[in-house]
Amino acid sequence: MTRSRTIAVGAGLALCIAALGVGQAALEGSTQARQTVEAPRFEVDPMWPKPLPNHWVIGSTIGIGVDSRDHVFIVHRQATVIEGTEAGAAANPPLSECCTPAPPVLEFDPEGNLVASWGGPGEGYEWPESNHGIGLDHQDNVWIGGNGAGDSHILKFTHAGKLIMQIGQAKQPANSRSTTHFGRVAKISFDPSANEAYVADGYLHKRVAVLDITTGAVKRYWGAYGNVPSDSNIGPYDPGAPLAQQFRTPVHCAEPSSDGLVYVCDRPNDRIQVFRKDGSFVKEKIIAPLTRGDGSVWDIAFSKDAAQKYIYLADGKNQRVYVIDRQSLEILTTFGDGGRQPGQFFAVHSIATDSKGNIYTTETYEGKRVQKFAYKGVGSVAKVQGTVWPKR
Repeated sequence: MTRSRTIAVGAGLALCIAALGVGQAALEGSTQARQTVEAPRFEVDPMWPKPLPNHWVIGSTIGIGVDSRDHVFIVHRQATVIEGTEAGAAANPPLSECCTPAPPVLEFDPEGNLVASWGGPGEGYEWPESNHGIGLDHQDNVWIGGNGAGDSHILKFTHAGKLIMQIGQAKQPANSRSTTHFGRVAKISFDPSANEAYVADGYLHKRVAVLDITTGAVKRYWGAYGNVPSDSNIGPYDPGAPLAQQFRTPVHCAEPSSDGLVYVCDRPNDRIQVFRKDGSFVKEKIIAPLTRGDGSVWDIAFSKDAAQKYIYLADGKNQRVYVIDRQSLEILTTFGDGGRQPGQFFAVHSIATDSKGNIYTTETYEGKRVQKFAYKGVGSVAKVQGTVWPKR
């Protein structure tokens, strides 16, 4: 056999092996997609929300919350709207008739109409350098954190955007044991029964902090596994290394459940950690453990049944939402895929549910949008659903 023929045969064999590998992966994916489970079902609503007025556009959308009337609040970053291409009307002099950045906080009614907008720097408080996360407490007050370099504080506003209090001061040094300030807060969630706020603290600190909702006083805090939090740099996540005994930054959510547990998003460590309200560790679940960089565990919302039977987990790196049995932490199904069309994601960042069980998501980086996924009851779904487009 000539050398050229040997090379040709070898190359052909390699191509065949590669094709078989691709075919096997496709077959496995197809098989998994055909497997069905009983789980909540959703369809994207491509008509929600309705177009914004005033030639407004939104930037990286990094927080979402739902109030007692099922009004949806989002917070986005005006500075990420690109003046030269997305916001020509905001240039000086204007480059075009369209567009300008919308105010940072937008409120939509259940039909998707914009009903209020506010936010940004004002008298008596320090607006975050990079606002991050928005939460609605049981009195419909609005809480906002920030993950900019100097964001070591939290803001609490009325529903209409009037300042109630600033908790902590900006530009404070890192100290995960502080009772006076925070370290680039990712999100604030609430336990109305105890009048407490749970702070995912966050992008600089490596802890969960629990506050009195009325006064803002820090009542307790903890790190991974209930350990005393440390500000030491433990380096990047390595899937092959032993499980880290501290949170990596960012600690991205801390969600109290109705039965006295707290579910924490240890985002770069690809895990949910579950605690009792006093910070004692209960269990953990590793999600997509080979995910590096931004990590897989971005945000959590609970289903709206009395038992909060399901967790909905946003994974912004793998571009999907997981539906998880809350008691066992078993992943039942996933929906979503990477893309720009309705029902697809680019960096799905935050997730929330309304009283009817609908899911709302936001997308950061270049995603820059909010989406609604309509709840369709519990039924048979594929384990891997992909884009949940409305059925005709």
